[in-house]
Amino acid sequence: MKFSTSEVYNAAVFAFKGKLMGGPEAQEFHDELAKVLGSGKKNVIVDMSDVKFVNSSGLGNVVRAFSTVKDAGGHMKLAGVTDKIDGLLSITKLNSVFEQYPSVDEASKSF
Repeated sequence: MKFSTSEVYNAAVFAFKGKLMGGPEAQEFHDELAKVLGSGKKNVIVDMSDVKFVNSSGLGNVVRAFSTVKDAGGHMKLAGVTDKIDGLLSITKLNSVFEQYPSVDEASKSF
């Protein structure tokens, strides 16, 4: 679960790469998310365009992040969701929870 962070317009972007699963990197992600929210940024985009695989732990981390952002008064959106991951979101009914956009640019313009 590798990720990088950046900023686009007024949104913090977390770009994941490879496999989105649990493990020590999950805690690093949540720690970084807490820093971003603590600095006053309330708009978060999770870029999944380079994600090849998601397991239940990875999906749980995204749901946890969504709750954390929402509880802080912010908004989180997904960008670049592949067909495979979209299918997983549909099966779990999470596609009705997450706003999804084809690109980070489109997601950032929606705030």
